[in-house]
Amino acid sequence: MTMTDPLGDMLTRIRNAQMRGKSKVSTPASKIRSGVLDVLQTEGYIRGYARVDYDGGKSELEIELKYFDGSPVIHQIQRVSKPGRRVYSSVKDLPTVQNGLGVSILSTPKGVMSDAEARDQNVGGEVLCQVF
Repeated sequence: MTMTDPLGDMLTRIRNAQMRGKSKVSTPASKIRSGVLDVLQTEGYIRGYARVDYDGGKSELEIELKYFDGSPVIHQIQRVSKPGRRVYSSVKDLPTVQNGLGVSILSTPKGVMSDAEARDQNVGGEVLCQVF
């Protein structure tokens, strides 16, 4: 069975695992997922992640979730650009999340990065998701 939105699947797995209070969650590995997880780790929303390779060429990303005083650090995580409706933004029109408290994650020609980093490098791109 093919998956139409792999990134949306990863975000849903993170959301569901945090609602259940899990410490780790795994998802199939890909470059775009690794890029989004790099941004989440540098912004402090997850503890980290590791790539686990299995026989037959399959690999997974094992994500360590982060909690503060028993509640999840990620309050809200949502997909913005979907397979049926892509959302692009120039550098001057980049959206802010919760008046700068959250982060928009973008896919740019220079790689996957947060909105603040995209403003610093003066580059726009596809808005993948928003985290608060």
